[in-house]
Amino acid sequence: MIDFHSFENIPRRGGFTIVQIEPAAGLLLDALGREAIARTRIVERNFEIAIQSDLTEEEQSVTLYHEILEAAAVASPNPPPTVIDLNEGDFERAAYSAHEQFGVASVENLNRMLKSYGFKEH
Repeated sequence: MIDFHSFENIPRRGGFTIVQIEPAAGLLLDALGREAIARTRIVERNFEIAIQSDLTEEEQSVTLYHEILEAAAVASPNPPPTVIDLNEGDFERAAYSAHEQFGVASVENLNRMLKSYGFKEH
């Protein structure tokens, strides 16, 4: 399984930092009140992620890719053109693609994914 703490407090491409990834035992709801497997709270340039605790390693990995790319696109004051028009389905496809291309989510692999979408080093 993925060690969530290994992602915390390390700046990412785009100038973002994951300050917390917390397993959630209960039901998570997205901003529209729908059931979700993860939820990211954006506070300035910091991300706080809650992720269901019963996911497989692959599901955790894909979920992290998805949450980070979507949060970076939403929180960026000037997002790269490659992410401006992405919708929920696009983020999901991008996450599976990143998992296939880069492997299990890690600090390095998340930065590789962000770089591939045009996020700059900050």
